[in-house]
Amino acid sequence: MQVAVLAHESFPDRAKTAVGLLRYGDHEVRAVLDRAGAGTRVADHVPDVQDAPIVASMADVPEVDALVIGIAPIGGEFDESWRPDVRAALERGCQVLSGLHYFLADDEELASLATEHDGGLVDVRRPPEDLSVADGTAAEVDATVVTTVGTDCSTGKMTTAYELRDAARERGLDAAVVPTGQTGVVIEGWGIVVDRVVADYAAGAVERLVETPVGLDLIVVEGQGALAHPAYSGVTTSVLHGSAPDALVMCHEAGREAVHGYESFELPPSADYADLYERMAAPVSGASVAAGALNTRGLDDDAATDAVAAYGDAIGAPATDPVRDGVPDDVLDAVL
Repeated sequence: MQVAVLAHESFPDRAKTAVGLLRYGDHEVRAVLDRAGAGTRVADHVPDVQDAPIVASMADVPEVDALVIGIAPIGGEFDESWRPDVRAALERGCQVLSGLHYFLADDEELASLATEHDGGLVDVRRPPEDLSVADGTAAEVDATVVTTVGTDCSTGKMTTAYELRDAARERGLDAAVVPTGQTGVVIEGWGIVVDRVVADYAAGAVERLVETPVGLDLIVVEGQGALAHPAYSGVTTSVLHGSAPDALVMCHEAGREAVHGYESFELPPSADYADLYERMAAPVSGASVAAGALNTRGLDDDAATDAVAAYGDAIGAPATDPVRDGVPDDVLDAVL
């Protein structure tokens, strides 16, 4: 599918969905919409991902099948400044895929345009209607289940999940990512965005996802939020307990010392955080933090190498920056 990705005034640092789609999606991205970066290219901002021109509006986008909202702001609200581009996409008969909490299909104007022009509105955050509480059966799946967890939001949990999957596949294993967030669902074309699910059913939703793939050697569950996050710890616990993992990979951003957006809350030391995850997992699965993933994008190569080594020492497990260095054998062996 050929797509354009909307990321106005946010690409790349605040457009997690856009970057994830460019790095791991099978879609052909023909343009990124970003008024602030118009006239440049993706490659000018993010290396080693699919390249595309950055344009100011849908008027500058070539023929595409869909427009993807590539921003996941806190609270998941729809920015009215995006409406002209969404409207233009629908008038061209495109699908619009959105991972917002604001459901586009419930917007009267946009729904009318979709009907009039044979377009489509896909709210990937809308949960299935037949969810239920967890049965506590995820631990019975035959595959090794690994869940990525984080010290904060946006520390690389989804990225690490895909890099682990790819490393396992290179070793000849059948591996898949279980998507639990809007970006993963857009990439994979299936999944449940857990942070939109009624709290009682959230662990059950993750359990269903883990039990869906069959015949695999490795299932990597995309984590959400962070256990000590003042706003999002609930979804983290649901993913942790619903997935009943065999192992955890803890993700952190080098140099981050406070919760992003909640800077009055300091992050616990990495060793304490790993212990917190293990103690929380213990009643359900007994999983340990088997490896670490460190986002070192703000560091040069030498500083990044030192930071990864220090992080591994702190959590007592092998560590890597999966984007900069991939997933080495010791990390993959540890999670398997």
